Amino acid sequence: MKADAISDALERFSTDIQDYPDGIILPVDKPYRWTSADVIRKLKIAACRHFGRKNLKVGHAGTLDPLATGLLLVCIGPATRKAEELQRSRKEYVAGVSFGAVTASYDLEKPVEILSSPQPVNETLLRDVLPSFIGEQDQIAPLFSAKSVDGVRAYETARKLFRQGESVDASGVLSANRINIYDLEILSFFNNPPILPEHQREDSRSRINVTDLSGFSLPTAMLRVSCSKGTYIRALARDLGEAVGSGAFLSSLRRTENGGFRIEDAFSIEEAVNLLSVGLE
Repeated sequence: MKADAISDALERFSTDIQDYPDGIILPVDKPYRWTSADVIRKLKIAACRHFGRKNLKVGHAGTLDPLATGLLLVCIGPATRKAEELQRSRKEYVAGVSFGAVTASYDLEKPVEILSSPQPVNETLLRDVLPSFIGEQDQIAPLFSAKSVDGVRAYETARKLFRQGESVDASGVLSANRINIYDLEILSFFNNPPILPEHQREDSRSRINVTDLSGFSLPTAMLRVSCSKGTYIRALARDLGEAVGSGAFLSSLRRTENGGFRIEDAFSIEEAVNLLSVGLE
C-alpha cells in the first residue's frame, strides 16, 4: 500500500502550490537524533524549490524529541493553518521504559543512574499498576522540556541545575497539566532487552547526546500508549518507575499515530525530498 501511495503521488504531484488550496500534509518518519526543526529545514528547502516560492510556509503538527522517531506531520502552505487542530488529536506511541535506574532528562539524553536498591520489576507487577494510569490525570512535565516559566524555557533552567550538580526536579517549578491516557498496554517485557531497537541504529548524529546502554541490563517494557495532546511519555516513564518503586526512564520512543495518519503512511526523509523533486530538471 505504501509503495502504491508513493507511485500515485509521484504521478500527480504538481509544481504549482495553487493546485493545493488546502495545502499539503506530508506524514514523515522522523529519523533518530534528528530534531523536528531539522526535518522542517530539510523539507522547506525542497518545497520552496519545488513550488518556486521563497517564503513558503512549512511547519509541523507536534514536536518529537530528538531521541524519538516516527510520525511527524509536515504541513506545507495553507495546511500550516491546520497544525493546531492536528496537534489536538489523539496520539499513539510505542515506548520502551527501562526500570531500576533514572536519568535527569527521563530519557537517554543524560547519563543513567542505577538506583542502589530498586524494587524488582516484572511484567505482573507492571500490569497491576497500569490501570491506575488510564484516564484523565494531572502530569508534571519534565524540566528538560520547552515549557516556559516566567519567559524562560524550562530546559534552560534544567541545564543550569544539571551543570551545577543540583537536582533537576520539575516539582515546584512547573505546574501540572491535565492530560488523558486513553489506553496503555504492554506489548512485550524483556529482562535482558536488546541494546537499542533496530530503528535507533540508523542515521545517528553526534551533535545530539545519547547515553550508551551497552553496559546495562535493565528490565524493559515496550508499551503502546494512546494519549491526548500535552502528554509527555518521558514523564509517564518517570511516574511508572515511582509507582512500582524502582525508578524508570524512557529508553526508546516511536510515534505511530497522529491526526488520523499512521506510521505505515509515512514517507522517509529521502522519499519526501524525492517527492518534492518531481517535475524539476
